Amino acid sequence: MDSKSDDDRKEIRQRADLRIPALGSGSDYTVFVDHLGIASMNLGYEGEDREGIYHSIYDDFYWYTHFSDTDFSYGRALSQTVGSAVMRLADADLLPYDFTALADTIHKYTDELQKLLKKKQDEIAEQNKEVEDGDLVANADPKKPYVPPAVEEVPPHLNFAPLLNASEVLARSAKRYQKALDSVTTDGGLALGQPLIKSLNAKLIQSERKLTSAEGLPGRPWYQHMVYAPGFYTGYGVKTIPGVREAIEQKKWKEADQQMTRVGTVLEDEAALIDSAAAELEKQR
Repeated sequence: MDSKSDDDRKEIRQRADLRIPALGSGSDYTVFVDHLGIASMNLGYEGEDREGIYHSIYDDFYWYTHFSDTDFSYGRALSQTVGSAVMRLADADLLPYDFTALADTIHKYTDELQKLLKKKQDEIAEQNKEVEDGDLVANADPKKPYVPPAVEEVPPHLNFAPLLNASEVLARSAKRYQKALDSVTTDGGLALGQPLIKSLNAKLIQSERKLTSAEGLPGRPWYQHMVYAPGFYTGYGVKTIPGVREAIEQKKWKEADQQMTRVGTVLEDEAALIDSAAAELEKQR
């Protein structure tokens, strides 16, 4: 069964590349991305059998060669994919980070948060009307005990300004960096000396770390990444901009505002680093 939504399929058809999904937890990358702020990736193929047999007592060599991948076609394809990606990353003169893609993704996450709040507001407002009108009691099974929910306060309007403004700053910085990078790129090569490349790489490798906060997420300081974390109650499942998202889900409105300010600061720090790298490239024009 295809797990992609209509919006996912529409975006895949319209984009020239593929958006990289967010990482949650449950694998070796957890400590790197969520705690240390080291850019990580989980590569794999899925679709035919929903990621195959996972931690089964039957997945020994006999089972693999007789039932799963008898001629190693799938294993070879994945090995070639991962190997090519690792070699291209390792052999790149300049770390091949695409900050415009990052900025676009942050825009997507902030849009999702605003929609999440609106959905909460609409759901609670509708539930309150059904409680006040007696609809819930009227529709309840008379043979089963039923206590209608209490009327709740409709979620307030939150201050998304710090998050939205920082997202715009990040987008401008990403565009500046890409323009500067394009100006020193000729026939796929960089018109840069090794000392400058080394200086730029030293900055770029810190870009993921800029998205962390030593204070960590509310109630779980070990998780220091402000954009990605497994959900507090969902285990492996990822939450994007988790401090804000989970505060909204748990109806902690004051905390949601506070976390938006924190994430905004982190994004502005990221933008400052990208601007610094762009400024170095601009000097070579």
